[in-house]
Amino acid sequence: MSEFWLISAPGDKENLQALERMNTVTSKSNLSYNTKFTIPDLKVGTLDSLVGLSDELGKLDAFAESLIKRMAQSVVEVMEDAKGKVQENLLANGVDLASFVTRFEWDMAKYPVKQPLVSVVDTLAKQLAQIETDLKSRTTTYKTLKTNLENLEKKSMGTLFTRTLSDVVSKDDFVLDSEYLVTLLVIVPKPSYSQWQKTYESLSDMVVPRSTKLIAEDKDGGLFTVTLFRKVIDDFKTKAKENKFTVREFYYDEKEIKREREEMTRLLSDKKQQYGPLLRWLKVNFSEAFIAWIHIKALRVFVESVLRYGLPVNFQAVLLQPHKKSSTKRLREVLNSVFRHLDQVAAASILDASVDIPGLQLSTQDYFPYVYFHIDLSLLD
Repeated sequence: MSEFWLISAPGDKENLQALERMNTVTSKSNLSYNTKFTIPDLKVGTLDSLVGLSDELGKLDAFAESLIKRMAQSVVEVMEDAKGKVQENLLANGVDLASFVTRFEWDMAKYPVKQPLVSVVDTLAKQLAQIETDLKSRTTTYKTLKTNLENLEKKSMGTLFTRTLSDVVSKDDFVLDSEYLVTLLVIVPKPSYSQWQKTYESLSDMVVPRSTKLIAEDKDGGLFTVTLFRKVIDDFKTKAKENKFTVREFYYDEKEIKREREEMTRLLSDKKQQYGPLLRWLKVNFSEAFIAWIHIKALRVFVESVLRYGLPVNFQAVLLQPHKKSSTKRLREVLNSVFRHLDQVAAASILDASVDIPGLQLSTQDYFPYVYFHIDLSLLD
């Protein structure tokens, strides 16, 4: 599973023995893979400041998780033609995400432990905010380019009734710069090709004989040219419609056609040029954002452990990776049983949800007698 539980318990002898019991039971029952999660000694400050930081870290945790999800989705969108290689670009410090989490080491250079906790949190918040700003700017530019390209490509798709004709006609298909003559484009159903050839010259007066030519086809019909005198255009259109031939409105403008083709070439070139740098930026900054997120998780464990277990700082953090989804309920029961002594009233209510304690409101879903945080990597798959 790509799911991790990050817990902590006091570091005294009784609770270290409880952790050992937890490891023994979860190992024998094949419930989870457990490893120590090392958090350095951080500057505590006052308990009042920790209460404020607890709330701030909760918001920052949610923001960081949302950001890395968006970045992962951006990688998927950019790599639309190579989705099988997406996971190769969703790494942290060059390793897969699960490996990074299980082997987590605090980055002393980026987040010095001698700084006050509030400064470390501020550094993380500013780092993530800058990444989000850059993400919006870079992906918006790329998406706009991609949308413009898709819109142009869509013009070349569809039926002869709707698609652009600039890529199927040429100058030689038309009589141009004539005061009297004009070339029309007519869509003829495939079953009616023979009828068209026999009747187009007589649909109106002043149709140039042998002036029709098939220049494009789709699954339903063909696009034919026909040349006639300008003054009979309306009459020809009426008679053509009566015979279920459709005159496609089109004006051959060489400059406009050239502009469209150049625009397509430019957009393809721009997309290709932006693809590499954008993917590299996403790869590097996804790693940075993910690393920051796990540091935030570590900070939350530290702050909540101090607030719950008191001073001096003395707790042990453990990372559990449940083996399968079906075993998580049993794993939770083991943890609640092993650590019920940490909060007898709360633990009792969790183990026996039928107990009604007046004045005490506890959710069995989000309160545990030990410090607990959740890391779900499956959302990035």
